Amino acid sequence: MRESGEDRRRRILAVVEARGQTRVTELAAELAVSVITVRRDVEELARAGRLRRGHGVVRSLVPRRQETAPAPAGGGPVALVVPERHAYLTEVLHGARAALEEADVRVVLHPAPQVPGAERTIVERLLDDDDARGVLIAPRWRSVVTEEADDGWLAAAAVPVVLMERRPRPGSALHARDSVCTDHWYGVHLAVTHLLALGHRRIVLAARDDSPTARSLRAAFTGICTGQPEIEDWTVVLSAPGAVAGQEPVRDLEPLADVLREHAATGVIMHGDVDALMLVQQLAEAGITVPGGCSVVAYDDVVAALGSTPLTAIAPPKAEVGRLAAGLLLERLREPAARPPRRIAVLPELKVRGSTRPLID
Repeated sequence: MRESGEDRRRRILAVVEARGQTRVTELAAELAVSVITVRRDVEELARAGRLRRGHGVVRSLVPRRQETAPAPAGGGPVALVVPERHAYLTEVLHGARAALEEADVRVVLHPAPQVPGAERTIVERLLDDDDARGVLIAPRWRSVVTEEADDGWLAAAAVPVVLMERRPRPGSALHARDSVCTDHWYGVHLAVTHLLALGHRRIVLAARDDSPTARSLRAAFTGICTGQPEIEDWTVVLSAPGAVAGQEPVRDLEPLADVLREHAATGVIMHGDVDALMLVQQLAEAGITVPGGCSVVAYDDVVAALGSTPLTAIAPPKAEVGRLAAGLLLERLREPAARPPRRIAVLPELKVRGSTRPLID
């Protein structure tokens, strides 16, 4: 969903107050908007008396209060690097932030714009400036190729790095770094088991393919359905345009109602919430009601409960992932070589709502 001007100006003000001053061009790059847009926002904030403009520079009217969040002796802040405008990871971020602030560690947020290599640019700049002494990061990783491109430089970072909601590929350099991730296989297992218990034997997964979570869901669904004799038929379709084909069998983007009719499917698992809500609307327009004509399980549970029919959903423990990742980083900062790296998997939950019901023959 597009960010509102008010939200964008709020982020600009937060960045300027945190740094004291910054350049307009830097704000535009970090927010992934045009320089003209930032200038207009800055002018509006200046007219409201909330900051001061200079020639290409924006200055805060609020003195920097570093003493309110001091870093422990011998180190600077911890950098939180996450994709911009990513609602799912916002809860992860808040969990990490709370744990770090409780430990009296200063936190600096660095939203990564939607351009290739954005995370690398941010992290390398931080390390070159000797600013951050640790990094919590959730790389965007839109494809396997971008994940492989990040493997070497991120694993070689000279400060402790903990991956949040990302599971490095087995055998990769990042495999030996600390990471905390939702057990997405278990999440798919919960969804499939729930639908089977309601009598649904023909199931479709509608998933994106532009995130590591989506790829994990597709692989898990394929493996679970292949090994589950109760399932009479299953298939995977793309839930949004612009996806990139992966290694698991997947159909091109097409009307979900047509796929359900073709396979006589009565159960659907949809990733993520916004796509799920939109696809439910598409089904209704095609004459397939939820849950009357089809039971739906959403995967993410960020806004699933807000649908006209609240969606049953798999809820990853997002805040807990962030909290545990911060805990691993704090341990590394206290004793860098005290223990081997850890890969923590946290189990999601099933939230049953109105979009699933027993199959009526």
